[in-house]
Amino acid sequence: MKKITRSLCVGLLAVATWPWSGLAQTPGAAILRIDIANYVPYTYDTFDIQKFATAPVLTPFPPDGGKAFGFFVFIGDIVAVNGKPAKGLWTARSTVFSFGPNAVPGHSTADLTRGNIIDMYWEILQIDGTPIGTIMASGLTRGTPPPGAPLAQTGDNLTITGGTGAYLGVRGQVGVIDLGSPRQASVVEDPASRRTIGGAKRSYVLHLTPMSLPTIVTTPNGPAVTHSSDFTLVTTSRPAAAGEVLSLFATGLGPVRTNVGPGNPFPASPLAVVNSPVEVMVNGRPAEVSAVGFPGTVDGYQVNFRVPPDVAHGTAMIQLSAAWIAGSAVSIVVQ
Repeated sequence: MKKITRSLCVGLLAVATWPWSGLAQTPGAAILRIDIANYVPYTYDTFDIQKFATAPVLTPFPPDGGKAFGFFVFIGDIVAVNGKPAKGLWTARSTVFSFGPNAVPGHSTADLTRGNIIDMYWEILQIDGTPIGTIMASGLTRGTPPPGAPLAQTGDNLTITGGTGAYLGVRGQVGVIDLGSPRQASVVEDPASRRTIGGAKRSYVLHLTPMSLPTIVTTPNGPAVTHSSDFTLVTTSRPAAAGEVLSLFATGLGPVRTNVGPGNPFPASPLAVVNSPVEVMVNGRPAEVSAVGFPGTVDGYQVNFRVPPDVAHGTAMIQLSAAWIAGSAVSIVVQ
């Protein structure tokens, strides 16, 4: 999709001042489905480090029945987030216990059924390789989903322990959707050949509680969505037009590509482009978008977007998202 040009954004900022204070952020829930491809569990079937990662070919590992104290490292590629193409690394480290009420020899007795103790990491990139952020989680695999878990998940009981970048400070829970049985490889297999040899697919459903949500600032006269020509509010007496470029003012869009450091105001030159993918939906349809940190503010952003040319007249719902986390929708009038 063609983006609104950066020069237009510069022109708008040159005549605008930040007219409204951002409201306090209200934590809310967001759901991310992260799709993984070419994932392989590498099992420590030998502890002879001279043999690690030496075989550039398939190294099948005979099933061990999930015996306790087995150790795995998982590696996979992130290929999509919420159906949008993405890149990145998913990796995990796991110790097998095979918990169960009626454990057989070599498994672990417990009051419930679970598989492994595991730590996971998702480092997410935009499709052009721009880093977005990392999410970390820890918990137990397999068994029954915990109460209140996302309905799409089929197992696992993981707690999101935090994140970096766009996901700084997130909390929540994780479930897994298995899409194919993975092959188990030996640690003798060279992981440089992982994509060539191939692996399995799976998806993770992350139920996030971010520190803040993308929020369109509210003024006493309505949402801070303005005509880009003069920065007057879009109102019933001055409605937006189909195809018009509007500017909205927001908080909670996260880091920018210019490293200004935590707590420092955004610069005027060069403009600080928002690092995460930013999306504005108009009545459920994506708009052309350009988003920057507003100069002199710490958590203020200007997002320029073009109203789709064929949008229906009347009330239009505007929803802003960053890093696939959406805020609450506001309404404007389009004529």
